[in-house]
Amino acid sequence: MARPFDICIRGAGITGRVLALLLARERLRVALVETQPDPAAAKVSEASRADTTGHSDVRAYALNRASKNMLESFRCWPGATGATSVLAMHVQGDDGGETHFDAPPGEGEALAWIVDVPALEALLAQATQFQPLIETVPAPVEAALTVVCEGRNSQTRDELGVEFDVQAYDQAAIATRVACENPHGYTARQWFAGDASGGEILGLLPLGDSAPRNSVAVVWSIHSDRANALMQSPDQAFCQALQLASHHSLGGMSLVSSRAQWPLQLAQTRRWVGRMPGGQTAWALAGDAAHSVHPLSGQGLNLGLADVAALASLIAKRDYFRSPGDEKLLRQYERARKLEAALLAGATDGLQRLFAQPGKAWQGLRNMGLSAFDQSGGLKTWVAARAMGR
Repeated sequence: MARPFDICIRGAGITGRVLALLLARERLRVALVETQPDPAAAKVSEASRADTTGHSDVRAYALNRASKNMLESFRCWPGATGATSVLAMHVQGDDGGETHFDAPPGEGEALAWIVDVPALEALLAQATQFQPLIETVPAPVEAALTVVCEGRNSQTRDELGVEFDVQAYDQAAIATRVACENPHGYTARQWFAGDASGGEILGLLPLGDSAPRNSVAVVWSIHSDRANALMQSPDQAFCQALQLASHHSLGGMSLVSSRAQWPLQLAQTRRWVGRMPGGQTAWALAGDAAHSVHPLSGQGLNLGLADVAALASLIAKRDYFRSPGDEKLLRQYERARKLEAALLAGATDGLQRLFAQPGKAWQGLRNMGLSAFDQSGGLKTWVAARAMGR
């Protein structure tokens, strides 16, 4: 007779599979439910299928040291072919303000790593497939704890009646990849445009650890109407707009992938844990099912991976008489992760709104603040360490 499942994970994306591996390492039996992908990811995939430029997927995530260490512990780090080190970051405001970050000295150190999503997903799928304590199932099964990792449009969260406070930005994100005339120098670049553009934010993320090292991933947060127009524009016109927005810092640009678009929002659930209908078993939310932040910080997936790491750690350290769905454990998880998510959400939302404020006074204030932060010493070091997951 098969041993009962200890945990049921709904959602077999990156956060769901990482949680399954963390729990299996603690000798817990895990059911991993494969569900439909998040609509935002589905839009990317749909765009990628129509791609004729050679790249099958435009998605890339910035991962910090903590996330890298965790993935390496499962032998699921993509390596040089699928992860690019970020050794410096330059952030520019809309009136001369700027700040710079450099990776700490030491071999193998980086501010972050830009990871190809397909490479990471393939490694995680293989790892979960060969872990005997993880069983992939087509539908939810009974377990002491159900963890919902279905993404921001989670059906399970809605079925449980959990309120998900959503504040939609009048912005969409455009993702694509381009080849540049000049090499990226392992530097991530970000521009904050002011109120005239509605608080537009452009990020260029380095890709490829092999020559010519001139490809970058684009994440462009832009007013929804303009985003729609840019998605419909010819490739050459799109690249010209991108070159202008990036102040020609990498020279001429040409598309090497399709373009994908999705709406941006700030969201957080009011409850992270609870009891399933009937009260016999428990549930918890993790990843985008629990929160959604503006992509300007590049911390979205790091936040989700920190969720599942915290949950798995509490379950592993529980008293022998407590089940994985013990209310005390889950309340600890909720308190810790709810605060962390709220702090990051507040910081990213505040920065986005600051650059969207109209008027010269606001423009001077934000650019002065950006340059002052660059000279802040200990504060800047602390913020960089937090972002790096140290």
